[in-house]
Amino acid sequence: MAEATGLQRPDRRRPEPLWHQAEMVLRSFIERGEWTSGSQIPTEDRLCEMLGISRITVRHALRNIEEAGLLRREHGRGTFVRSATVVAGVRGLTSFTDEMRTLALAASTRLIEAHRVPANEEMADALEIALGEPVVQLKRLRLGNGLPIGIQTSHLPEARVPGLYDDAGNVQSLYAWLKERCEIIPVKAKEVYRVGSVDAADAEIIQLPAGTPAFEVERIAFDARGPFEYALSTMRADRYEIRSTLYV
Repeated sequence: MAEATGLQRPDRRRPEPLWHQAEMVLRSFIERGEWTSGSQIPTEDRLCEMLGISRITVRHALRNIEEAGLLRREHGRGTFVRSATVVAGVRGLTSFTDEMRTLALAASTRLIEAHRVPANEEMADALEIALGEPVVQLKRLRLGNGLPIGIQTSHLPEARVPGLYDDAGNVQSLYAWLKERCEIIPVKAKEVYRVGSVDAADAEIIQLPAGTPAFEVERIAFDARGPFEYALSTMRADRYEIRSTLYV
């Protein structure tokens, strides 16, 4: 069971609520790798002793961290640091790299293939370009802490992303590259999630048997000028979650 060193207890003299201070302390153990992926964290009683706070305060902090996708509770066993898992839900528009950073996971990308293709009807409609207009198509494996999380195929109008095809093998964060090289800054995205399965052609790459249930995600990203990316992703259902908070 993971303990913690260099622990700084919440200070009642500070303006931040105790639960928030506790949450930041506990998050820091995950982010700096002291509590490693898959490890069990101390019990609530032990955390109360370590932090000098009440059980209610500890539970509040743990619930927030769990909802962020960094912890998982197993009935009768305890609480564990999640393995590489992306939690999708109400969130800001960020790149995969930034999502991984938020979840204290090391993001990496492996280019599977890059092509120049003429826009078919689906691409043209999503990107608001003419049928047959040149499009850069990047198929990439997305990883968190070295583990496959999904395969993403992005389509971008070549006229808006000069140099992307030639530089495709060196791009880790596509959005960072687009901002630096093309002054493309995302402002919004539309996403659709569907239940699908792992294609036979991708099974070995994503390390799952063909036909395994998976999330299929369709995303159209926009900057101030309009749509610049149409992406289709297959995400491992065991490493990708969708959570929502519903209000009356």
